[in-house]
Amino acid sequence: MKKLVIFGVGLIGGSVALALKKASGTNPALQIVGVGRSSTSLQAALELGVIDLASSDIATALKDADMVLIATPVAQTSAILQSIKPHLNASTVITDAGSTKGDVLRCADEILGAQFNQFIGGHPIAGAERSGVTAAKADLYLNKNVVLTPTPTTSKQAILTATQLWQACGANVSEMPAAMHDSIFAAVSHLPHLLAFALVDDIASRPNAAELFGFAASGFRDFTRIAGSHPEMWRDITLANKNALLSELTAYQTELATVKTLLENEDGAGLNALFERASVARNAWALGHPTKVEI
Repeated sequence: MKKLVIFGVGLIGGSVALALKKASGTNPALQIVGVGRSSTSLQAALELGVIDLASSDIATALKDADMVLIATPVAQTSAILQSIKPHLNASTVITDAGSTKGDVLRCADEILGAQFNQFIGGHPIAGAERSGVTAAKADLYLNKNVVLTPTPTTSKQAILTATQLWQACGANVSEMPAAMHDSIFAAVSHLPHLLAFALVDDIASRPNAAELFGFAASGFRDFTRIAGSHPEMWRDITLANKNALLSELTAYQTELATVKTLLENEDGAGLNALFERASVARNAWALGHPTKVEI
């Protein structure tokens, strides 16, 4: 690969660029071009050495491009695909880094048409509560998981190119269908973010919010850390994965109802059993040995 065009040179896209530059010994000829909505952010990316060139002209940016990485909030994907379609060559691979995949693949299929085989969905399982290019770091993806969601029509070249991109960033790459991806991440990523946002919003809206925050300590800090994440990005993710997320919310409400009943009945044994199951499962996962705890 000699030319990579990144739409959205923030935390995600910027970290890809820095990782590739750190590994530049394997590909010293690579040129990284940044495209974005904010000229200020692109200028900052240039000054920080994250990208080699910033461009506001899509045709110029995509000339001779080997790969396009869309690293923006998922709601921007449609407009970006429409803007790049007239300028794609037959070998340009297009991928994204969005947290939802079903909606992205449907959008890419509709817009790209015959060139849909050049698109492969991607999702790096890495991030931080800070956003923007100043938060980007070269080791963000080191030993982290990246999920690719090829379809039956995805070209082998697209799969190979996307896999090599993320491996060059230090990531572990796996593949799965988009529907499976969205179901899994609704449970283990999207729901926790939604709960953290909701809890902080609830506390902040109370008349004694200042007092509550004043006494909040490490437990509150750990639970709500992800509520400091990029609001626009998480709005888009929540809406894009609505159906799977609603199912997870319903399941969680059922679990909360169980906890409420145990508490109302002062059922110490029941609460202890639930806490024990959760503690065992959480510690097993933290040690790298996830397991299903029998109820």
